[in-house]
Amino acid sequence: MKNPGFKFKQTYAHLPGVFFTRVPPVRVQQPEVVLLNHQLALTLGLDFSENTADEIASIFSGNTLLEGCDPIAQAYAGHQFGHFTNLGDGRAVLLGEQETPQASTFDIQLKGSGRTPYSRGGDGRAALGPMLREYLISEAMHGLGIETTRSLAVVSTGEDVFRETPLRGAILTRIARSHIRVGNFQYAAAHRNVDWIRALMDFTIEKYYPEVNASGNAALALLDALMEKQIKLVVQWMRVGFIHGVMNTDNVALSGETIDYGPCAFMDAYDPSTVFSSIDHAGRYAFSNQPVIAQWNIARFAETLLPLIDPDSDKALSLAGEVMSRADRFYRDEWLHMMRTKLGLRDEQPEDEALIRELLDWMKDVQADYTNTFLGLSRDSLPEATACTDPKFKEWRQRWSLRRQKGSADTGLSDCLMQRNNPCVIPRNHKVEEALAAANAGDLNPFNQMLQVLEDPYQENESSAPYQESGREPYQTFCGT
Repeated sequence: MKNPGFKFKQTYAHLPGVFFTRVPPVRVQQPEVVLLNHQLALTLGLDFSENTADEIASIFSGNTLLEGCDPIAQAYAGHQFGHFTNLGDGRAVLLGEQETPQASTFDIQLKGSGRTPYSRGGDGRAALGPMLREYLISEAMHGLGIETTRSLAVVSTGEDVFRETPLRGAILTRIARSHIRVGNFQYAAAHRNVDWIRALMDFTIEKYYPEVNASGNAALALLDALMEKQIKLVVQWMRVGFIHGVMNTDNVALSGETIDYGPCAFMDAYDPSTVFSSIDHAGRYAFSNQPVIAQWNIARFAETLLPLIDPDSDKALSLAGEVMSRADRFYRDEWLHMMRTKLGLRDEQPEDEALIRELLDWMKDVQADYTNTFLGLSRDSLPEATACTDPKFKEWRQRWSLRRQKGSADTGLSDCLMQRNNPCVIPRNHKVEEALAAANAGDLNPFNQMLQVLEDPYQENESSAPYQESGREPYQTFCGT
């Protein structure tokens, strides 16, 4: 078999052995390619033109391990809905890292590749529907300009997985700048081994945060850098109405990428208390609570670094506390900046926050669609519906128009700013379900059509129109394991 261009190396295996277990993917009976992300493959320096479909399926199922592959499952812990537990890759293996022609490095992981020592009673497998869902949503997030893991391929396995009913098995190939999570640090900290924590921190800094070495306190600088990176990520989620649904610490990537698309969904009608996950009964990960949880997660990261911040525990706690005390203000500033871009406000004025919150309050009161309201404002194309002719909204719109003019006489620049930050299309929940239902029935056309539209979500045209309608029915997501 010709190697399509993989040049694997496995630097994570240089860490102490407690952080991982070498484990090969479990072979599957009859792998078949369902999806292959050709554009991403080219970015990674891969060319499958001389490989047969069977060879490609064998690679992405894990049946064939190419030269340099050193598959490992990571050990990590995490707070799941606030409760600490030991975890690990229970159905995934990291094949290695791929260096791109542009000298960037990305992890290549197979998800659904079989049992590992961390499976905790699970079968190590994944169903086709959830793997297609992650492919669609992660690629949509990339199109929206939000930091995210990517999806390179989905293969069916020729085997069923058993949940409530038998489902078609599948394996997703996930691409990420890093799979190191806050949970990896928590795993080391739970063992009270400072050497392990230091080894993981040094590895993380060398690969992803080399700039913090210039500071006088690398651990403290790493905490500060991740705090800012995670808050910026969540602000981008808020920009497009994305609700992650399972913001556990094991789903906080040190790379600042969105990871794990299990019970995620996008908000239709604006309601800050929106929750989609079937298991989030208390609303811990509701839309409006995401910034709070992000800060809570970073505080858990801070706890793992305390011995490295300063040997004096009181001083370490004080220094970490100073970083965390900035988080709330940092979020507010980033959120205000983001909301100004959505409203085309090119400078800062004291009245902006009140203007923004008045719009959001009105949207909540009338159940206005989050995406379409901002889209209509950005294109001056709000429908002449009852809500949009509401005197309260008309008065707000007049004040907003005057505020835009105050910031810049050239409203064309303001329009461009809005159009860059307000998508025409998002993965509407009802359209995602329609596409997945068809795919599970053997028809990938609706899925591929939706995927094509989501690749350019800021472009409004005839193709995008069917995907812009708000779904009004109650919607619930599941982890899809």
